[in-house]
Amino acid sequence: MEVKIYIPHPSLQNYVLNISTVNVILPEGINDAITPYPPTPFQSLIFYCNNPVSMSRTGQNDFELQPPIVIVGPQFSRVNVKVNKQLRAIRVDFLPGGMFRMLGIPMQELFDGGFDALDFFGAKMKIINDQLQHISNLEDGKNIVEKFLIAQLTTMKEILPLDYALQILLNSNGNMAIEKTASLSCLSLKQFERKCLERIGMNPKMYARILRFSKAYRMHETSPTLSWINIAHEAGYYDQMHMIRDFKVFAGVNPSVIEQQLLSTPLRMQKDLPY
Repeated sequence: MEVKIYIPHPSLQNYVLNISTVNVILPEGINDAITPYPPTPFQSLIFYCNNPVSMSRTGQNDFELQPPIVIVGPQFSRVNVKVNKQLRAIRVDFLPGGMFRMLGIPMQELFDGGFDALDFFGAKMKIINDQLQHISNLEDGKNIVEKFLIAQLTTMKEILPLDYALQILLNSNGNMAIEKTASLSCLSLKQFERKCLERIGMNPKMYARILRFSKAYRMHETSPTLSWINIAHEAGYYDQMHMIRDFKVFAGVNPSVIEQQLLSTPLRMQKDLPY
């Protein structure tokens, strides 16, 4: 699995965290592979340059083929991802509030779902998809996507102190008091909580929990020999039991079970995401 992460064009850096290209070729003799994909704190645009992945929710047996370009809203639930033979994709991860500023849609309306980007952008997204099916390399695709994102700047909603405050919370991996984050946003606590529903699709305490959990999960994908006690400490948990509680909520199982599930698949879909 080869992932390249690009710093976005300077004009995009107050709403796009990064743009990455993903190239997965399964080992010979393996036609498909399934891997867990718990929630991350990122709202994203994913462009599939060949066959899209298939996805199922925990407890479901049927996998549903995804659209060629997917808008991933605020995530809460784990899904399972199936890759067939090869995956070539371009992923855009937005800063907190960035997707809201681009779409102008309250993020709670996209909560815990993935949506066909053609329904939001219409013909211009179809053109992007057609171009991506004929690229010679993924960096060319990254340039096409970046050009599209720059074109959206003309209709972007303004950035607010709230967005900067949420970026600081993101950088702290959720380990900052919500009252302090609200103060940085220049809002009362109630106003801050209400605006978070619009901007990131959930209340700030839940977002902070997902930030901590996601760091812990990605640390395990990146360094599977690291002990869970060390991971809990590095992710900012008070103790290991608090981390286990969050794994049961967001991954559906405790850490030891997710560890075994990852041992049964060649895929590590989140290890290259920033934390």
